[in-house]
Amino acid sequence: MNHALTAAAAGFGTGLSLIVAIGAQNAFVLRQGVRRHAVLTVVGICALSDAVLIALGVGGVGAVVVAWPGALRVVGVVGGLFLLCYGVLAARRVLGPGTSGLTAQGEAAGSRRRAVLTCLAMTWLNPHVYLDTAFLLGSLAADRGPLRWTFGLGAALASLCWFTALGFGARLLGRYLARPGAWRVLDGLVAATMLVLGVSLVAGA
Repeated sequence: MNHALTAAAAGFGTGLSLIVAIGAQNAFVLRQGVRRHAVLTVVGICALSDAVLIALGVGGVGAVVVAWPGALRVVGVVGGLFLLCYGVLAARRVLGPGTSGLTAQGEAAGSRRRAVLTCLAMTWLNPHVYLDTAFLLGSLAADRGPLRWTFGLGAALASLCWFTALGFGARLLGRYLARPGAWRVLDGLVAATMLVLGVSLVAGA
């Protein structure tokens, strides 16, 4: 039980670290939340899409590892290097002068259908989504062996919690997330998490 909880907590923390990065998807969810338009639909699409991609990553990478045990070492090295690069970029945002807040400005979706299509496009047409969920989380989950699905469940839960908080707490969160300082703190936490995970993956490969 303790090992399962540890794996789920690791998945939750890693998933949250990847999801909170400033991006078009987060900005769109925030805008919808501020305007209270199709919030439940948008949050559901984002969370469900992440869950599907995480499941594909966990299942796909896990299947490769089972078929070819040596793949775990390759995935560990590649995934670790990717995490290190991700952490360095987050650290640069913390130290750089150009960090900006997440704004809720922009045109609102004129209809629920338009909101759905926009949300789907920002989720499924974004290559970073596939790198973060299907590949990166999949490779980290594969390192957990039999507990990889527990790790993936934790990551999916992190996505659900984040988008729910962002969408339904938008009016409260918006004023804080618009401040560059808030994102410097988040990016600092993301950088530390990614660098530690990256070093551990490369060292253990």
